[in-house]
Amino acid sequence: MKKMFTLMAAGLMVVTTACSSGNTKAPAEAGQGTPDKPVTITIVDKDLTPDDKLLKGIEEGMKAEGKNVKLQIVPVQSGTYSEKLGLLLQSGNIPDLIYFQGGDYQFAVTQKILEDLTPYIEKSTYVKASMNEYNKERTKNYPYLVWLSQTSNSVPVVREDWLNKTASGKELLANPTIDNYYNFLKEVKDKNGAKFAYTTAGTLDELDTTFGQAFGLTATWIKGSDGKYAFGKTTSFEKDKLEFYAKLYKEGLLDPEFLTKKWDTKEKAFYDGQAAVIAGTQGKVIDIYNTKTMSQNGANAKLMPLPPAKGKAQGYTPVDVSKESRGFAIGTTSKNKDMAFAVLEFLASPKGQMLDKLGVEGEQYNIVDNKIKLTDKFAEWYARFVESTVNFKPDKAFDPSTPYLSEPAVKSLEMMASMSSKDNSFIIPAELAAKWDACNALYREFAANVVTGKKSIADFDKFVQDWNAAGGKEMTEYANKTIK
Repeated sequence: MKKMFTLMAAGLMVVTTACSSGNTKAPAEAGQGTPDKPVTITIVDKDLTPDDKLLKGIEEGMKAEGKNVKLQIVPVQSGTYSEKLGLLLQSGNIPDLIYFQGGDYQFAVTQKILEDLTPYIEKSTYVKASMNEYNKERTKNYPYLVWLSQTSNSVPVVREDWLNKTASGKELLANPTIDNYYNFLKEVKDKNGAKFAYTTAGTLDELDTTFGQAFGLTATWIKGSDGKYAFGKTTSFEKDKLEFYAKLYKEGLLDPEFLTKKWDTKEKAFYDGQAAVIAGTQGKVIDIYNTKTMSQNGANAKLMPLPPAKGKAQGYTPVDVSKESRGFAIGTTSKNKDMAFAVLEFLASPKGQMLDKLGVEGEQYNIVDNKIKLTDKFAEWYARFVESTVNFKPDKAFDPSTPYLSEPAVKSLEMMASMSSKDNSFIIPAELAAKWDACNALYREFAANVVTGKKSIADFDKFVQDWNAAGGKEMTEYANKTIK
């Protein structure tokens, strides 16, 4: 699920996207293309097809600025995108622009075929302006990917009409303690005939976004009284949290099928009224949830974002700033690096954002009475390059009947911004990656077994011993050397 202003003169755009000093060449010599001969930029992205109208819009928009570019899609085989992309790059076919969704580390650090984007970003106008603080921190730590998007953290939501039927709902909003959350989950389930209160897809991550920090899990690595860091999921905070989750499961408040739920079945359970609370990525995903819920259940079913629980601390899941988990890279072998980045710069510009976010005028939106009115086709459009709403300020207002984001979606962005914090996680070195994977697999299995009652919380100390033996001891030693 994913994806105006007055534009700067073309000459200035050349300066802001060029990374070589003293660039005084004529446009054709500087790689801007000529009216008769465009510069071809190869791009690999699983969400783009050769006949995509977005590509045509990019080419036309950049040509109007004096940059004649032809975007050529490089196909990848069907299957897991990160794996098939890896095979493509290993074959020596390295496009100018590469969209990664995992699997980038070996190409950036080990094989060194991804360009350091720092000088491009520093000289940019629009890419830099579209970055939030987490984007800036990530590219500082890992300068090979740029992803102009909100963090993918989730926010829990409930139907407003369901919350209003409860007495505990108001108390929850005023004082979201763990006990008040528990009381609300019980009442909202019972008062509205739901089968369970909270659903999630396959993991406990979407429960953690609500409850993790309340139990004291304020970061991946927790600093103890001895000044040393321990993996949060091996601390007493995690033990208390899992005990609470097991209580929710035993009392029918947590979806009994949460381990086997997929994204689609999780969402269907919420739309159908089987679940009272669901967590979704802030912003656009919450917007989609709101639209579908109201479409199926009526206007009173508008969603209400919920705050994170309050206890030892309060906040949604801490934000990983070690690197972007996905994003666009430029191949070091590219002969047109400046033009490749110019594509990203155009898409972050006012005109580019209108195209990427809203689609094609006359199809996904119209200008009616000097306002932007979205059409039914807009529901099928999503941003492929710039999801972030930072500095997205169209020179025309949206028609009130078709806002870009619904009220609940905007509220989720505001709540995340005010109640989020940076994590202290770090990039796992290659020599420890296998052990880290084994440690995480061990945790997931143990946590699932405790929550579903197959193991007792009394087994927690044994789990910690097994975790250390599986590689956790080495990971902890590395963490204490790495975290500053």
